[in-house]
Amino acid sequence: MVNHRVGRVREQLQRELSEIVGRLKDPRLGFVTVMDVELSKDLHYATMYVSVLGNEAAQQEAIEALESALGFIRREIAQRIRLRQAPEIAVQYDDTSERASRVNALIDSIPRPQEVDAAAVADSMAREDESQST
Repeated sequence: MVNHRVGRVREQLQRELSEIVGRLKDPRLGFVTVMDVELSKDLHYATMYVSVLGNEAAQQEAIEALESALGFIRREIAQRIRLRQAPEIAVQYDDTSERASRVNALIDSIPRPQEVDAAAVADSMAREDESQST
């Protein structure tokens, strides 16, 4: 029962955080996406995983901007979600999409096996069958 509630609150928190972060007017925030939210079982601590479009300097600036706005974000969460206490929020950069693109690039760089002629495979199988029957 508790895990189900934590899951529902986590989903609601992610939706609200995405909307709040999208409305922030800090110029250091470029294209920031809330990718995931982890929530403690007692609902007092949350970790917001964000993805930032841009180079490493832009990513660091966006993280700093979000960390400086955490007071505002927490107050907005307290007003939007009925909880006994608004969770303390931490911000972490999520590099999952970058790792996925690197893995895809590695997979694409693997040379493909040469196409096997279906007739040649059928021919070799027929020869094996003949040799086993004699």
